[in-house]
Amino acid sequence: MTAIDTLVTMWRFLFTIAPSAYMLLQLNIGIMERRPDIVDEAHRVRTIHIEQLRDSYDFVVVGGGSAGCVLAARLSENPQWSVLLLEAGGDEPVLMDLPQMYPVFQRSPWDWKYSVEPSNRYCLAMEDQRCFWPRGKVLGGCSSINAMMYIRGNRRDYDHWAALGNPGWHYDNVLHYFRKLEDMRVPGYERSPYHGHGGPISVENYRFASPLRDIYMEAARALDVVHPDGDFNGRTQTGFAPPHGTLREGLRCSANKGYIRRSWQRPNLDIVLKAFVERVLIDARSRRAVGVAFEYGLVKYKVRATREVVLAAGALASPQLLMLSGVGPREQLQPLGIEVLQHLPGVGGNLQDHISTSGAHYTFDSGTPGKHLSFIVPELLNIESVEAFVRGTDSFFYASPVSEVMGFVSTKYQDPALDWPDVQIFLGSYGYGADGGMVGRRGAAITLENYADSFEPMLYRDSFVVAPLLMRPRSRGYLQLISSDPRTHPLIHANYYDHPLDMAVMVEGLKFAHRLTLTPVMQRLNATLNIYEWRNCPEVEYLSDAFWECLARFYSQTIYHPVGTCKMAPNSDPSGVVDPRLRVRGIRNLRVIDASIMPTIPTGNTNAPVLMVAERGADIIKEDWRHFSDGGWH
Repeated sequence: MTAIDTLVTMWRFLFTIAPSAYMLLQLNIGIMERRPDIVDEAHRVRTIHIEQLRDSYDFVVVGGGSAGCVLAARLSENPQWSVLLLEAGGDEPVLMDLPQMYPVFQRSPWDWKYSVEPSNRYCLAMEDQRCFWPRGKVLGGCSSINAMMYIRGNRRDYDHWAALGNPGWHYDNVLHYFRKLEDMRVPGYERSPYHGHGGPISVENYRFASPLRDIYMEAARALDVVHPDGDFNGRTQTGFAPPHGTLREGLRCSANKGYIRRSWQRPNLDIVLKAFVERVLIDARSRRAVGVAFEYGLVKYKVRATREVVLAAGALASPQLLMLSGVGPREQLQPLGIEVLQHLPGVGGNLQDHISTSGAHYTFDSGTPGKHLSFIVPELLNIESVEAFVRGTDSFFYASPVSEVMGFVSTKYQDPALDWPDVQIFLGSYGYGADGGMVGRRGAAITLENYADSFEPMLYRDSFVVAPLLMRPRSRGYLQLISSDPRTHPLIHANYYDHPLDMAVMVEGLKFAHRLTLTPVMQRLNATLNIYEWRNCPEVEYLSDAFWECLARFYSQTIYHPVGTCKMAPNSDPSGVVDPRLRVRGIRNLRVIDASIMPTIPTGNTNAPVLMVAERGADIIKEDWRHFSDGGWH
């Protein structure tokens, strides 16, 4: 590939930006003028004026993401308690409601823009050989920028948490909280013992699908791997089916929409947006959290918490805040001049994520000239589709092509009788060439050179992607604090594929995914793996295990599920950070309640488990302060 080819690709990107931006502008204008259901002016959060900030609150919740929204809403159900929610981002823009638009907000002002440290073992096709890690910088957090797939995990995940010494976290107990948070709207689940109704988070089918969805299911039937009842959150997890989503009337149902918009007007709940929390205030003599320090509008503020500070800033920011506040590994804090108030070596460790391989792209023939079965973005991002959407008609903007069909499978390294799959597979209805590289390439941070080399030849052709995800990695990463400045991101050592079994499982997942494309229905479409990706490792045998490993190392991509960095564990585990009541070891009146407390990563997308953790965490707080009530939402 020559420099000229790369330059041609870059200029094509530039010429594509203007019409795409114009269509998005028209879409935004149309929504503001004609979709009051999306604008939702009456329920949109109004941040308090900073002059109204009280000197103290019973509870200060740090982070308005998935967990923080739950906690603020649930704790403020008690009218005797005052609650402050601090969120560094603003409210959700209207375009976030549209399922199809979710990739647009990655690497945007609504994203923290984390990236992992470079490696020669993964993310080799990415800019600087770094995996890009989007994290929501907006009220609702990652529930506002994710792909909305509603997967709870496997019952064995939670039984395993309990077996590790965390009583109260077994499946039979946490199922109550999954049901409590849920408003299941998919027909056929009205009497299911696994589902709830009337909760804050509505769950629906995705409203708009491509013709490929039925083709994927026919391929799954050919391999006899169709899910028996289409419910990954029910009695069994193994199999293929279209996933359910956290959707309301076909649009995103974030934690902000589900929890905060129905509670923010309570007189005992204050919310400050654009508030950047810098550290937890801890009294060194009593070893007690007494408040937080934050910045708002370039002015520094301190606010007291008379009962508790609750960190809900996520798996990256919560451990960083602990370390900045003097709680963490002594060997990291002392060189930075941070006084060690509590040596906790586990803070920032135990990092886990669901690594995927996004490079298995296939082209195919639709069978009808001029008719596409997959999503070709320039044909769909036009004034007609914008007009259809603002009229309320089902359209492209209700789609979530990233995984129209999902599957959970067990490789040869996992006993299928356990129904505890070790691979998740997304069947997506467009490839990197479908949008000209404007969003997919940018979101994955693939270099211009690699895109020109591997994906430019399949530009705007019918294509799909089969992406396996490693469910329970053996590898563990860690965060490294490099500055006492809270605005400096910690280094993220993802350590993907450190354990050799992780790559072995990923290779088996890719091979299984390829078998789906060899089924009769796929072969009738002439489904063909994008041969140009072989250019990454031309020395290996095509379709050998080494070939699939090459694909995995070049096109490594997070599925946005980092967890584990403030591990929940009994006192006997030296790597633990919080106890089963989510209290930080050695520091009174300080808890962490978010994805960071998970000792092991759940089998599936993590947003629903985070909501569950926060629901249970809110009840734990109520119990511990002896103010638990069954009032409020159920």
